[in-house]
Amino acid sequence: MAQAHLTHRSDAACNNRLVTIIDSITSSFTATRDQLFDRLNGMDEDELFWEPVGGMWSVRLTADGWRADWADPDPEPAPVTTIAWRMWHIAVDALDSYSRRAFGTSGTSRSGTEWVGTAPEAMDLTSAAFDTFVAGFETLGDEGLDRKLGDAWTHHSDATHLELFLHAHREVTHHSAETALLRGLYRAEGAHRLGSRVHPA
Repeated sequence: MAQAHLTHRSDAACNNRLVTIIDSITSSFTATRDQLFDRLNGMDEDELFWEPVGGMWSVRLTADGWRADWADPDPEPAPVTTIAWRMWHIAVDALDSYSRRAFGTSGTSRSGTEWVGTAPEAMDLTSAAFDTFVAGFETLGDEGLDRKLGDAWTHHSDATHLELFLHAHREVTHHSAETALLRGLYRAEGAHRLGSRVHPA
C-alpha cells in the first residue's frame, strides 16, 4: 500500500511567500488529479471500455462520433459505468462545463456527450480539463472566491465560486475513486473472470 502524505505547499513556504486560500485548494485539487493519473498510467482500450456487468453505460462510436450514454432524467438505480464514461463525466460533463460557464474557457473543446475512443486521447483531454479549471480559479484570487456565480447558473446563481470549487473537488474525488477501483478489479481479476470486454460498436 502506498503511504499517504499530507498535501502541502513546501515550495511557497521555502520562498517565504504567504500561502493563499487559492494556493491551498488548487494544490489539493491537483494532488487528486495526480493520484488519478498515477492509477491510470499504462491503461489501454481494453480497460477503458471494460464492462464487467450487463447494462453498463459507456462511450460508443455513433454516426456522429464517440458519444457517452446518457438519459434525462437519470435512471433509478443509476447504471454502473465504464472508465471511459467516468473520464468523459469528469472532463466534459463536470470540469469543462463548469469552466465554460464560470470563465468562458474549455480544456477539451467538447460539450454534451461528445468524447473520444482511445485511452491516450481520454487521458490528454481529461488532463487539459483539470488544468483549465484550476487556471480559471487561479485568475480569481482569494478575493474572487466569494463572488456569486450569476445568471448562467440558473438555480445555483447565488452560490459562490468557492462553493463551485468544493463541489467540483467532491465530484472529481468520487469518480476518481470509482475509476481506480474499476482498474484495480480489471487487473486483479481479469476480464475472463468478472465479465468480458465489450468494445462499443
